Parts: sequence; C-alpha cells; structure tokens
Amino acid sequence: MRPTARTIAWLAAGVPAALATAVVDGRLWPLWLVALFGVVLAAGIDAVLGLPRRRLGLSLDAPAELFIGGHGQATLTAVGRGWRRRLAIQAVVELDALMTPVPPLAIDLDATGAGTATIELVPRRRGASAIAAVHARWTGPLGLVERRTIVPLGAVVKVVPNVASVRAIALRMFGSAEFLAGLKVERFLGDGTEFESLREYQPGLDHRAIDWKASARHRKLLTTEFRAERNHQVVLAIDGGQLMAEPLGGIPRLDHAINASLLLGWFCLRTGDRVGWASFDERLQAWAEPMSGAGAFPRLRHLSAEVAYRPVETNFTLAIAELSTRLRRRSLIVLFTEVIDAISAELMVENVTRLARRHLVMFVSLRDPGVEAQLRAVPATLTAMTEAVVAADFDRERQVVLERLRHAGVHCIDTTPERFSMAVINRYLDVKRRELF
Repeated sequence: MRPTARTIAWLAAGVPAALATAVVDGRLWPLWLVALFGVVLAAGIDAVLGLPRRRLGLSLDAPAELFIGGHGQATLTAVGRGWRRRLAIQAVVELDALMTPVPPLAIDLDATGAGTATIELVPRRRGASAIAAVHARWTGPLGLVERRTIVPLGAVVKVVPNVASVRAIALRMFGSAEFLAGLKVERFLGDGTEFESLREYQPGLDHRAIDWKASARHRKLLTTEFRAERNHQVVLAIDGGQLMAEPLGGIPRLDHAINASLLLGWFCLRTGDRVGWASFDERLQAWAEPMSGAGAFPRLRHLSAEVAYRPVETNFTLAIAELSTRLRRRSLIVLFTEVIDAISAELMVENVTRLARRHLVMFVSLRDPGVEAQLRAVPATLTAMTEAVVAADFDRERQVVLERLRHAGVHCIDTTPERFSMAVINRYLDVKRRELF
C-alpha cells in the first residue's frame, strides 16, 4: 500500500493552515495535529475498506496463434472474491518485443465483483510471444490509499506466417462449382520435353523427331510427339540476413517475403508444379527437395515458421553455390532478398548472374514506401532537401543493380508491400504461360 496524490495534497494543504493558525494565535497550533490525525485516520479507514490484494484474481484468455501482419484480441478478466461493490482497476499487460505495446487498461468491477477488458494484440515479428504478467493498481473508496499487485500469467501466443490470404484465395477461387466447371485440360503438343504419343510421319514434320526403333517395329516411319511439361520445379529461396529484418508497414521485410512465398507456393502446387524451399543468410540454413501433392504446403508452412531473424551479413557466394549443387534440373528459383547499393550488391549480382545461366531466376525485392514518399514530396526545408537527395541516390543505386540483373536474364520484381504478393503471382503466371522453364 502507498498513499495517493490525493493524500499528499491533503497533507500539503495542512501546512499553510498550520502557518495561518500560528500567525493568528500561537495557542492554535494543535489544530494542525488534529488535521494531520484526521488525514491519517481517513487513510487508515480507506485502507481497511479497500479490496485486499489476496482477493483480486486476474486471468487472461488469449488466442493460441496469430498471423504476422494480422491482429487478435485477448480478454483480461478481473474478479474480486467476496467483493460486491464497484471498483475501478488500472492494469498494464507485460508483453515482450514480439508484440506491439498496449496502453494501460481500465477494468470496472460491477456489483458482482467482476469485470473484463479487451487487449488488442498486434504482432511485430514471428515467434513464441510471451505475455508474462499483468500489473494492476486500485484505490480504496476514498481514493487515499493505493494497492498494487503483479500477477504472473505465463501465456504464450505463437506468431506464425500469414496464410490467411492463401485460405481466402483458395475459398474464393476453388471453393465453388462455377470455377471448376470452366476448367479443362490443355495439352500443348509439339513442344516441350514430355513424351505424348507416336504418329505417322507426314511431309513437313521435323525429321529429327523420327523414332527409328518404333519405325522398324511397325515397318513405317513414325515420329515422336511431345507435350509441354506441367511438373515444373520451383524453388522458393528466402534471404534471412540482417537487411531483411527492416520493418515496412510494421512488418519486417522477411515476413513480407515469407507471406508472398507461401501464396506463390500454394499457386504452384495448385497448378501441378513441384515446390522446394531454401532459406539462407551467412550459409544455407534450410533446404527441402521440391515435391508436389497435398502434403507439400504444410511442409512449406512449417519451414517458413522456422526462419529466424539473424543480425548477420548474407553470404550469397556460399548460399547460391550450395543451392546450385542441390538442383539437378532446370528450375524456377524465386529469390526473395534486398539490395541497398551497387557496391554492397556486387557479389550478389555476380552469383545470381551465374545462377541464371542454368536456371530461370526471379529476383524479388521490396521498395520502401518512406523512400518513395521522399522522392515524390516537394522539399520545403534544407533538411527535407537533403533527405530527398539521399533518397534519390539510394533509388538510383537500386535501379542500377536491377538493370544489371535484367541484362543477365533475371526477372526482377521491385514493388511496394501492398502489391507485393500479387506482383509475384502475376509474374509466375506469365512465366508459366510463356513456357520459359
């Protein structure tokens, strides 16, 4: 227990009263002791009538899982055991660094001695977020004595990659009979590498497609007909270095990349492709062979949840070299990473260019909306002009790196967080339609 500001104000008010009585008549000085005793007595009565700490129960009902980029609600319940009067309680919930701090809560106990408050949980990073304790304080009916307590909660909320958008698109696109009714099997004959059938040779056909063994068995010229492949190999490569930890719109670049990669992985699996996973920073941290089928997407989600935020420099030479040795056939490699300037990105450009000689590489990066705003704004002060010049230099360096990658045959995507996921999907669909891999 401790005195409140009201108690201190009452005691402070007795000082000028005591001085006034001393000036009027020195024999009146005991009146100040009477006033002091009155304040102390009132504080004692307030302490007796207040809710004891041992009778206050606090409990938290929190969701077990939250998506990064989303939000959720938890309910904090306060119960005064044996208390049947109204009481205002102020509470502060102790959150860790994975969650956005919440302002103090006001819990009003009703006549039954119970009350609740809603907590908005907004995750900032993935991981197991601990809600350790709640700090509560309240006063007696006179507001002179304050009680405080700390109640351990020990609640854990898992912050996982956001698959809500994937589920929404799946329900919207593939959950109705109207959508499925328009689907038909398309077979692109005469191109690709998969065997389709044998047909009798006709003038004008490519003589290099003649199957001489089959022709000998059937005693007539037969040619081999191929069809375009549908089981393409797609590898989602996630850079987990320190540049990817920068938050954009309250979410780290790494989580933007993971959300987009999960959406792209779902699309690839839905269209019949095989999807693999790679995450790296100073070395290759995780690798999963490309696979298709119903069990592939849960595997992708599990691997994406284990990508950690690491304050290390990305070693593109080691990571891309090891990735190249694990890929035995031509694949579409979707590389989610970040670039700042041409000098620091020199090794990255060199290794990605080497990778693009054998595979089809899609380079995906995020533009900073803050830099975009500084580029478009009209500077009104010298400081704003300096910031605009620096932002223009960063943007120019970035465009130089992207242009070098495009000249090397790399498909580059550089867009804002709002358009990030759909830009990746649209480019994948365009690459698949053009049969580039």
